[in-house]
Amino acid sequence: MSEPQSSEGTTQRLPVIEKPADTGGEYEAPPVPAAETDEARGSGRFWSARRVPAGIVALLLLVVAGAFLYDVAAVRAGRDAMAWRRNLAEQLAERPLDDIWVLVGAGVAAALGLWLIVLAVTPGLRAVLPMRRPHTDVRAGLHRDAAAMVLRDRAMEVAGVQSARVRVKRARADVRAVSHFRELDDVRADLDATLTEAIRGLGAARPPALSVHVARPGRKG
Repeated sequence: MSEPQSSEGTTQRLPVIEKPADTGGEYEAPPVPAAETDEARGSGRFWSARRVPAGIVALLLLVVAGAFLYDVAAVRAGRDAMAWRRNLAEQLAERPLDDIWVLVGAGVAAALGLWLIVLAVTPGLRAVLPMRRPHTDVRAGLHRDAAAMVLRDRAMEVAGVQSARVRVKRARADVRAVSHFRELDDVRADLDATLTEAIRGLGAARPPALSVHVARPGRKG
């Protein structure tokens, strides 16, 4: 015997995530499965496209190469070489290697080359926290400012917190709260429990360590 079906078509009830009942104690988040932990370890930082440095280098190379190409083509056509290229060739031929301007130019070129190498081998996008990858073909990231906003909202829900400032770094989340009533130790303990749960809920591949500081408001006047 089959169950009666709705006349509006086949529908399915969506799962509902219910908030656990407030028992007055600390809520323990369910442990992360081993497979998810392995996927979290494999989630590295996002690589930046480096569009601005690449555009600057490409523009400089285009200008320099275009100028040399135009001058060489002009010489091939029977015209005299430009004064700047003759002057550059004379300076390179006459100046010794220990000349101050030669050393300065070499230092600038070496610094620019080192800068480009660092940009090429580092991922960049430090402001984006990689998230866990439950699926290998899906990758997501969370901006630090958004994570800090979530943690600040959760901190303001704690009784006794008057104001809170949150800074999320790569490996640590610094929380500085001002409490105008209740004992500071009690407020700090509640903040530790609430924000630890909130950090788990962010879904970061490498959850930042929590650092909480609670103080009384300063006197006015």
